[in-house]
Amino acid sequence: MTVMWSEIVNRKARSALGVAAGISVYAGLAILGCGGIVSFFSEPARTLLMVVLIALSAAALFTDASLNPGLREDRSNRWVLGAFALIGILSAWLPAYTERKEFWTIQGDYARWLGLMVFAGGGVLRLWPVFALGHRFSGLVAIQPGHKLLTSGIYATVRNPSYLGLLISSFGWGLAFRSGVGLLLAALTILPLIARIRAEERLLSTEFGDEYRAYRARTWRLVPGIY
Repeated sequence: MTVMWSEIVNRKARSALGVAAGISVYAGLAILGCGGIVSFFSEPARTLLMVVLIALSAAALFTDASLNPGLREDRSNRWVLGAFALIGILSAWLPAYTERKEFWTIQGDYARWLGLMVFAGGGVLRLWPVFALGHRFSGLVAIQPGHKLLTSGIYATVRNPSYLGLLISSFGWGLAFRSGVGLLLAALTILPLIARIRAEERLLSTEFGDEYRAYRARTWRLVPGIY
C-alpha cells in the first residue's frame, strides 16, 4: 500500500511539473507576443484569460488523463500530437503578436470579453469528459485495461465532447486577442482533430463491434444535428 501511494504521489508530482512547464511556455509566448508583462496585463480581459488558463490547468491535475498506450494503440495516428503541438505553439504567440501590431484584428473590446467567455466554456467542456472517463482517457488513441464504452451523460449525444471543447476554447483564445490569425489557427485544428476522431472510431469499432456501431449510429461526432 505504501509503495502504491508513493507511485501515485510521484505520478501526480510529474504531472504537476509537466502542467507547470506547459503553462509557463504557453503563457510566456503569449506575453512575449504582447510585448511584455506590463503590456499583456494592461488589459483586464487578458488578465482574466490567464487566470482561467491557470485554473483549468490546475483542475486537469485532478483527472486521470495520461499518455498510456494501454493494451492496444493506433500508433499511426501519433502524428496528430505533433500537429497539435505546432498549432498550439503558434496559437500561443501569433494572436497576441498580431493584436499588438494591429494586423487583421477585430475592432472593439467586446471581442476580448466574448473570447474570454468562449475560452472558459470550451475549457470546461474539454475537461468534463476527461473526469467522466477516468483512466480510460489517454492522449493516445488506445484501449485501456478494463476499457468500457461510456454512452450516457455527456456522451449521450456527442461522441467527442472533449474535442468539441478543445475546438471551442481554441476559437475563444484567438478571439480574446481580437485576432483573425488566431481564429484561422483554431480552424486549422479541425483537420488533425478529424483524423484523430476517425482513428479512434476505427479502433473502438474493432474493439467493441456492434455495441460501438449502434452507439455511433445514434450520436454525432462533434456538433449535434450538423456533424
